[in-house]
Formats: sequence, C-alpha cells, structure tokens
Amino acid sequence: MHLNRTDIHSLEVPNEFDATGSFDVRLVNHGEALHVHLHLDDSLSSVASLDATNHHVRAETDRLVRVTVDGDGPVRGKLKVVTGYGAETRYIDIYIPEGGTENEPVIVDDELSKPQPKPAAESASDLEDLSAGPILAAGGFTVLIAGLITLVLTESVLLTVVAVLAVTIVIGLLSVAVRPT
Repeated sequence: MHLNRTDIHSLEVPNEFDATGSFDVRLVNHGEALHVHLHLDDSLSSVASLDATNHHVRAETDRLVRVTVDGDGPVRGKLKVVTGYGAETRYIDIYIPEGGTENEPVIVDDELSKPQPKPAAESASDLEDLSAGPILAAGGFTVLIAGLITLVLTESVLLTVVAVLAVTIVIGLLSVAVRPT
C-alpha cells in the first residue's frame, strides 16, 4: 500500500488479494508521518487476526503489518484501510481459499539450532550404575544357587557358607574387572 504518494493522507491499495496463508501488509509512506488504521470485517476476522489495528508510519519509511491466518477457508471478506483519522478510506477484497493455512512457513526459534550441553558427571555415573546392576543381580542369583546346591549335596552348613563366600568373592572381582572407568 502506498501512503502520501499523490497527496497528504492519500491511499493507493490493490482492489483484491488472494491469501494462501498468513501475509504481511506493506505500508510504504512517501511523505509525512501518519497513522493508518486496519480493520478486518467479520468474515475475515473469523479466520484471521491483526496484532494491532492502529499503526504509526514515520515519514519516508516502510512498515510491515502481519495478518495471521489461523483458520480455514474458503472465506471472502474486506480489509479496511483508513488514514488521516477517517480522511481517506479504502477497502481491499481478500479471499482465503480452502486449506488457506497449509502454505504458512514454519518459524523455528534460533535457540533450537544451538547444541544443548550434556552434564558429563551425571552421564558417566549413570552408565556405571547401569553396567553394574545386571552384574550384581546375576552374581546374587549365582551365590544363592551355589549355596543351595552345596547345602543339598553336603548337608554341611560350614561348607555352604565357605562356598557362598568363595562365589561372592569371584563375582566381586569380575564386576570390578568388567566395570568401565
């Protein structure tokens, strides 16, 4: 849209616009600073929105105003553009087809592109705990079986205690040798 190009508060806008998703309204000011009021009629506001309706455009500058389409068409409505506090008013026919939001770009926050730090101390100890757990479980089960077999075969409690102690020592040495540093 061109503002102040031919006269103070003058407006040059297209007659119609087809939107396939959210879009920007570019306000190009060719003269003195002014206020522009944008308004979506009831049809358009059912599927689209503006962050703000009143916009100050400084002299000889451009300004982008985002129209966010967050609903589905087909919808036909009007975008009202007003300058000079009502001195000039124009309407733009806007058409949003069915599936109008499908072409909207995905905005990715820049923070997601940065690698996330891994806590080194926690991850190393977690790995040690995970590798020792199965070894200790298998060792405990083996000691229990060895003790029961010795008790059944020898019927001697002293010999059973010695066998369980020997198997426990062997498993303890194996878990230390296998554990990563």
